[in-house]
This record gives sequence, C-alpha cells and structure tokens, in this order.
Amino acid sequence: MDSLLNPDRPPVFCPGCAHELVVKALDRALQQMNRQGHQVVIVSDIGCSGLFDTFFHTHAFHGLHGRALTYGTGLKIARPDLTVIVTMGDGGMGIGGAHFLSTGRRNMDVTLLILNNFNYGMTGGQCSATTPTDARVASGFLNQLEKPVDICALADSAGASFAARSSACRSTELVDDITRAVRHEGFAVLDIWGGCPGRYTRHNPVTPKTIDTAQAELPPCRGEIPANARPEYGAHYRETAAREKPDPGPVRIEAGFDPVVQERREVMMLGSAGQRIVTAGELLCLSGLTSGLHATQKTDYPITVLRGHSVTEVVLDPQPIGYTGIETPDVIIALAPEGINRKQSLFSTLDETTFILNIDGLELPPTAAEVMTLDLKSRGIRSADRALAALGALAGMNRVISLPMLQAALPLRFSGKVLEKARTVIDKAVSQTP
Repeated sequence: MDSLLNPDRPPVFCPGCAHELVVKALDRALQQMNRQGHQVVIVSDIGCSGLFDTFFHTHAFHGLHGRALTYGTGLKIARPDLTVIVTMGDGGMGIGGAHFLSTGRRNMDVTLLILNNFNYGMTGGQCSATTPTDARVASGFLNQLEKPVDICALADSAGASFAARSSACRSTELVDDITRAVRHEGFAVLDIWGGCPGRYTRHNPVTPKTIDTAQAELPPCRGEIPANARPEYGAHYRETAAREKPDPGPVRIEAGFDPVVQERREVMMLGSAGQRIVTAGELLCLSGLTSGLHATQKTDYPITVLRGHSVTEVVLDPQPIGYTGIETPDVIIALAPEGINRKQSLFSTLDETTFILNIDGLELPPTAAEVMTLDLKSRGIRSADRALAALGALAGMNRVISLPMLQAALPLRFSGKVLEKARTVIDKAVSQTP
C-alpha cells in the first residue's frame, strides 16, 4: 500500500517536535491497514495538531478549537463507511471536554489521537489541562493550582471502550497502537505523549526516558476497556431505528380557498402567559396555508414561561418568505399589558395603515394607528381563550384571513371536545364584529 502523505505539503513543525513522529506513524498505520485516501477522513482541531489534515491525501475537515469530535461524530453518522480519525492537542481536549464526554458516552466509532505535549504550544506555552503541577510554563504559577487530567482515566469514566497511553518516541509501538485504535469498533482514545521544543521543553526536560518513567507511574492503559464494552453508537442507532414505525411526515395542507389579500401581511399578537398566544399564532399560520400562502411564526416569552409577556409574530405571504422580521405590522392584536409593554416603543412609529384590535379596552401607548376595541369579557370569554377569539374577530372582518380559512385550520390543530369548544369561542367572537 502506498503512503497517503501529501508530497506537496510535507509536515512542517519545529525541529524535534513529536508531532512529526505521529504524522509518520499514522501514515504507516494506514498503510498497514490498507486504507485508501477515499476511505479515510481526518478531522483536525486548532493548534499544531490542526495541521494534520493538510499532510494527508484523505478527506479532511478542519474544525474549531475543542470541537473536532462533534464534526467527527456527524461524519461517522452520515458516512459510517468512512474511517474517521480526529486529531487534537491536550489544549483542544481540555477546551472541548464536554464533547469528549459525549463521544465517550455514545461510544461512537471514532478514533481520537490526542497529541499531548502538556501546553498550548501554538499560542505561547501556557498551561493546559495536562500540564504537570511542577512544570515551568508561560502562564506563571497557574498550573500549580490545578490537578492535571489523566486522559485515559477520563476516557474510561466517560465510557470510551478503548483507551491507550502511548509515546511518540516509540515509533513501532505507536504504529501498533494507532492500528489497534482505528480497528476498534467504538470510541478509541490514544493519549500520545511527546515534547514541544518550541515552548515546553525549553524549561521542562522531555525525553523518551522521562516519558516512559512518568507513564509507568500511572495506572496501566493499553487498549480495550471490558467494563465499557457495548454496541457502537452508529450501528446500534441504525438497528434500533429500523425497528421503529416510519415517520408519517408532516400533514400536507391543500389550498382550498382564495387568499384574502395578494401581498405580504404581518400580524403581531401581544399577550401574556396563559393566553395561548403561541397556539393562536399556529392557527393563524395554518389558516394561511389553507389558501396556499407561505407562513412563518416567531415567538418571544421569558424563561419563566408561566408568567410575563407572550408575543408571537406571524408573516403570511403568497411568495416564499426570506425575511421573517416585522418592523411595521399590518395588524396588532393587543391582549394583555405585559405584551403591550414588551413592544411599547413600536406604537409611536405606527401610522393609520396599521390596524390594532384592542381586546377589552386595554390602555395603549399613544399611536396614530387605527384602533378598534373588542369587548370579549362581557361575552364570557375567558382570558385563556381571547387570543383564539381575536382570530375569530379578525376572520369575521375578513382581515388577513377569512372565516372559512380559520374554520378549516381548527381541525388541523384541535380534536374532540377541544375542537368543539374552539368553534364555540370563535362563533361568540364573530358575533361581536361589525
């Protein structure tokens, strides 16, 4: 098998950098496994390890610092036939710790090569998650305050089914370790120790002997972890999904009515929690769809959910909707002080082309818009039903939507007793409209 190294872009690292040894070992391992370039994707991180994808004639993906495993996961799910190899440094591993844990928990069939040289070599030699407490680094005494991470122990606790500690200086053993890791079906982590002559080894001796000595003091970590053995995530996902009932897909809504208007219309509903503002927005969208209109909906409510404002913005348009923002709405439905206050600054910008349906005579900020007051309280319509009733009033006036459009939308959202109640609320509201 020929080398997969890119002759037009030979490895360029600082003289004596261990990364170059890993590049050559990875190439030998791929040759040993008879992998061809189109069968492999190298996903690289930021830092010196982020150069790896340029040195090989394979598929490549260059990601953000600490995020390489997320891209590797997506690639493996989309293309399970590919051999996915992720390269990152100890810096990227620390920054992307949550992704490291997630990949281990899933046992995704991805091989992670961590080029561990105990510092952020590319950015100045600051301490990383694996820097020994007695090391001298560019970030002063900070490494003395933290316990360095044992990558293999972390991989084990995260659920990785393979973890090994290796040295860039032991080339034959490293090739074998990479081969075993790539061939392992599941998440395989290789913690590869090496020196950074550009930054770290100026003040901290790193030799093959010091690496061997330091690794010998740690618990053994040489490959498969029996306690974490289980099905690989991608294969298990596909097997489980195959047993599930097929998704019927979205309900297709046929256009059965002529639209009320032939141009874009923007509607804003300003209410509070508990008034079912979002549901009313959905019904407005469904009503538009029954006449062949395109529809978008945006919502705004606080994280408390059960109290505070609730605002929904709906756009209906015969043309595909590119911009979903609303700056000057055609219609505002005012349902509660909380929603009105949320958009208080909007009212002074409106003119008579905006129609405001003011439910139960709420106090509005000064505005030049056309205002119509609708008394729903006297009709016994509860606060929770007033957004729906407002749609009924809007349809009854043939503004934006028609009554047949709204009536056709109701069974697309409700059923049974809820549907009958909704129809009753709308009938009451329509009787109030001029």
